Formats: sequence, structure tokens, C-alpha cells
Amino acid sequence: MAVSGDKEFEIKADPATVMAAIAAVERLPEWSGPHRSVEVLTTHDDGRPNRVRMSVSILGINDDQVVDYTFTGDDTVSWTLVESNQQSSQDGSYVLTPSDSGTKVKFTLTVDPKVPLPGFLVKKAQKSALETASKGLTKFVESL
Repeated sequence: MAVSGDKEFEIKADPATVMAAIAAVERLPEWSGPHRSVEVLTTHDDGRPNRVRMSVSILGINDDQVVDYTFTGDDTVSWTLVESNQQSSQDGSYVLTPSDSGTKVKFTLTVDPKVPLPGFLVKKAQKSALETASKGLTKFVESL
């Protein structure tokens, strides 16, 4: 059962700073508790990550996954799951828009676990991911 969600939030930094922080995927464990390790396997011509391997643990479920990142200009980054022990699919994105106070961020995430899990557990994991994306990223960027 695939579950989707999104969250909009503000970060008091310009979009270029926010995108640079998002593109620094090797630093994900610093601001995203579920991310245990991150390794950039390949990069795009501009040096931004393309294929990334990561180990994550959320609600006691451990997963090793490989995702491919796509950057569209300096305002959108998306990723799609290539390999995973625990998920059939995962798609996510950050869309950045300049605002009066810095940057408006829209985070979207869709996950589909391989093993049937109770709906409440999947929704709890998704809520945790949305909160981490908003609070963790905001704190990380605003501390740079």
C-alpha cells in the first residue's frame, strides 16, 4: 500500500543555500535521524549527486537503499528508488520558491513498502519522515 504526503515550510535562507544543503546528501545523517550512512556513488556533470546508497532506520525497520537524484535548475530536486530491501518504490522531491523571509519549501514523499504493514505504522513512518524533512532541514540550513 503506497502512502503519499507533503509538507510546506519556510527556511530563513535564500534558495541557493537551501539547495546546496539538500544537495549535500552525504551530510544527511547530521540532520536526519533515520539516515545512518550515505555514500554518493555517482555524480552529475555539475558535481551534484546522481546515484546514492544510504542506510536508514525508521520505527525499528532497517533498510539499505539506492536512489537516483534529478536536479531541475536550482529550485527542484527529486529522487526515485532504484534498490531497496524494504520498499517497492519511493519517490520524493523538494521544490524551492523564494519568499519574503527566505525560501518556501514543499517536500513530497511517496513510499510503498514491500511487506504489508499496518496502515497506522506506514502513516507514522511517513509523518516522521515529513517532520524530519521540515524540522531537521530547517535547523541544519539555519545553522550554516
